Amino acid sequence: MAMHQNAAEFAAQNDDVFGRIASRYDYLCDIFSFGIHRIWKRRVANKIANEKWDTLIDGATGTGDIILRVMANASTQGRTVIASDLSAKMLAIAEQRLLSFKSNVSLILLDAENMPSIQTKSVDAYSISLGLKICNRHLAMQEALRILKPSGRLIILEASNIRWGFLHRAYLAYMGICMPILGWIATGGDASAYKYLLQGIRDFPTAEELAHELTSYGFEEVTFERLSLGIVAIHTARKPA
Repeated sequence: MAMHQNAAEFAAQNDDVFGRIASRYDYLCDIFSFGIHRIWKRRVANKIANEKWDTLIDGATGTGDIILRVMANASTQGRTVIASDLSAKMLAIAEQRLLSFKSNVSLILLDAENMPSIQTKSVDAYSISLGLKICNRHLAMQEALRILKPSGRLIILEASNIRWGFLHRAYLAYMGICMPILGWIATGGDASAYKYLLQGIRDFPTAEELAHELTSYGFEEVTFERLSLGIVAIHTARKPA
């Protein structure tokens, strides 16, 4: 597997799949993960909320699920969040869900790989959850490094690997069978909805490999925590002071 690639080989300009499934996206997450994604999102939201920051940018915000959980935490009062995504339809749903926090949260249509409207060294923290597999992670992390202030924090929730090889292979085989069937039924035959996600899960780096990549990009204090045996992992890192 080549380093720095887009694991899902997804190109938003060629396929507006997330626009098409925006209204069913959270439902699909429940189906594909059997509801376990809620535990992952709660865990990463708590981790984001407990970091020290006044200004946060969230890449690939989607329907706002995680930012809603972050802002519902009492410790986030007085903080500012820029919630960004490539899909206008996803952001429209997020905007409705985050209405009660509109004084703290601004929603902006942005590509995580290139955010020229965000000033260099302008935010205290950057988060991206379950979106790194569908973009060029090298470009996305270079942008994160650019816009973070010195000592700024990075928090990532993404697909990972079960440490026991036989179990990881069994999980991928299971997903390879069930995800197409469930996705086909849930989307009324829209094959794109699961094709990218499945490929992204298969080809995404292991937790150790992603940690090594983050270090190679220039981040420090890189750590990770596997959840659900390693189906996903939460990575944290710091931009050098």
